Amino acid sequence: MTSPYFLVIGLGASGVSAAKFLCARGKSVVATDIDPARASLAKELNALGIKTEIGFHDPNTFNRAGTLIPSPGIPLTLPHIQEALAHGADLTGELDLFAAYNTLPVIAITGTNGKTTTTTLIGDMLRACGRNPFVGGNIGTPLLENLMAPGNTDVVVAEISSFQLDISKTFRPQVGVLLNISEDHLDRYPSYEAYEESKWSLFKNQVPSDTAVVNRAVRGFEKACKNIRARVLDFSSEPASRAGCAAEIRDQDIRIRFEGRTHILGTDHLKELQGAHNRENMAAAVLACLALGNFPMENLAAGLESFKNLSHRMEWVKTIQGVSFYDDSKATNTDAVVRALECFKKDIILILGGREKGTDFSLLLSHVKKSVKAIVSIGESRGHVMETFQGLCPVMEARTMQEAVEKGYALALPGDVVLLSPACASFDMFDNYAHRGREFAARVHGLGGQHHD
Repeated sequence: MTSPYFLVIGLGASGVSAAKFLCARGKSVVATDIDPARASLAKELNALGIKTEIGFHDPNTFNRAGTLIPSPGIPLTLPHIQEALAHGADLTGELDLFAAYNTLPVIAITGTNGKTTTTTLIGDMLRACGRNPFVGGNIGTPLLENLMAPGNTDVVVAEISSFQLDISKTFRPQVGVLLNISEDHLDRYPSYEAYEESKWSLFKNQVPSDTAVVNRAVRGFEKACKNIRARVLDFSSEPASRAGCAAEIRDQDIRIRFEGRTHILGTDHLKELQGAHNRENMAAAVLACLALGNFPMENLAAGLESFKNLSHRMEWVKTIQGVSFYDDSKATNTDAVVRALECFKKDIILILGGREKGTDFSLLLSHVKKSVKAIVSIGESRGHVMETFQGLCPVMEARTMQEAVEKGYALALPGDVVLLSPACASFDMFDNYAHRGREFAARVHGLGGQHHD
């Protein structure tokens, strides 16, 4: 094994993409993944000349590497990574590899919630304006894929996670979007402040000709914006902070002020984008597109019209004898659950729980008191959920998704909503949040023949 080489750690989508990208540019690449199920992927990489180590991590392989490229899901505290860094290895990731070779303008979106919706919205609106965007990043398709097979794309729209930002030194979006920051991933960060800092770092390499689109309601907005060199376009739906914003959200309307012109965007007819949180996503998306190209508002509005709701994000599954079932499996933190509860207001049977990420369920107490009739708790956090909410509303445990759906249905009356919005990761019971959502939907459809008492 020659040295120095690039060591790709973790063979998820972004890891495989990074290994292939570097290999195609003549670099010496080794890839390692502790999961033995990656063996078939390894054969594909071996055929390209990439050495792989599957089912184990060899400390010597780490220590001899010139540059480490950990996948976003790999904690940087991994002892092998720390030891290799102490031996002088460099650390980089997908964002900086992409930044070194990309020549297209980039709109990058981060935040705790709403990233995927906003990224998709921006892609839809740019298409309605005659552009051909590549939409990727944390949303599913790695950014490096666009460098390997660019097609005719003329702009990159990238969903960016805090984990990607943590190992980025050079990534610079022409338009950066920060939607919100709320408690999440506290199993990966030493403090909430460290997580906030990670999110704000999206703007650290921007220059005055760039644009930062930021939610004015984010904690520490004024102080943080003093360190941003780019033009700042703010938006807000909060009464205390929305006055005078570039995008001011009031009830169903969004007032956009941009380069001396004011536009009123009505949203009440957009059934796929209900709730104040989605109006914030729309406002941010419109500002991002205007910052890139000052496109006609009617084209941007047409892009909003074409939006179709994303799977597992407040997705209606079925209504059975007046009881509506919604899959919000993507809600893996408490803030996302609050946004879901606000959409329905009342008469909710909430399926809550899973694997905790430093989750503070007490942040839901006032919202549960206002909107939730009963809770069905699932996953490893069942006891914590029971402890937090008993006395506030009926709480019952379920060991399987089928049991959760059946109990939720039994508790509901016509007009009620059974909502899967777990506030937790899915890995205790499922492969990922999408698997959890599919199981929920399958069990709901399985109720079809049952009589509702």
